[in-house]
Amino acid sequence: MVRNAAETGLPVIVVDDGSTDGSYEAVQPIPGVLLTRHETNMGKGQALITGMKMALELADWAITVDADGQHQPEDAAGVAARIPNGERPIVVGRRMNMGGDDVPWTSRFGRHFSNFWVRCAGGPPVSDSQCGFRIYPLAETLSLPVKCRRFQFEIEVLVKAAWNGLPVREAPVKVSYSPGTPRISHFRPFVDFWRNFGAFSRLIFQRIVLPSAMRRKD
Repeated sequence: MVRNAAETGLPVIVVDDGSTDGSYEAVQPIPGVLLTRHETNMGKGQALITGMKMALELADWAITVDADGQHQPEDAAGVAARIPNGERPIVVGRRMNMGGDDVPWTSRFGRHFSNFWVRCAGGPPVSDSQCGFRIYPLAETLSLPVKCRRFQFEIEVLVKAAWNGLPVREAPVKVSYSPGTPRISHFRPFVDFWRNFGAFSRLIFQRIVLPSAMRRKD
């Protein structure tokens, strides 16, 4: 995945979130890659924030791609083309062919579950709120008051974007769950379901109870 990303010609930042399987050492020799490491696992959200802060020294935007092998970095140009002139939205990938037999049930269920509750929390009407292939406007995204630091970061950032008037767009991206595609995921259905439930409960409560001006700061 890292080598494929490097072939796009764009600067590539890799955040190793406390891996113990030799991933950090495997990435080190790849030319043109900026590599950093969390000594202990801090969660996907914190890894994204770390990468965004590094990217802010190089650019105004960051493209994020999960390292589990499901995405194709060459889709980046097509996703970027969906950004209207003069607009600075978050662009979320919409994974195609998610109804296939090779797609894990957890991915299909999680997608629909997340989409519904994002809407209930006052987030944007996206069709794939769990897709990790995204483009973020860095300054605007880092200024959002997002509290989650694990998988739920990608949920909360969409809701907080809507609360703060930051546009959210979608773009189709390819996805591969075929048996021949190496894919390692640390998503734990039971644990992360309850973490998602907690994040959504907090966001929905805030939407109901807090005035909009206070929600934008919280």
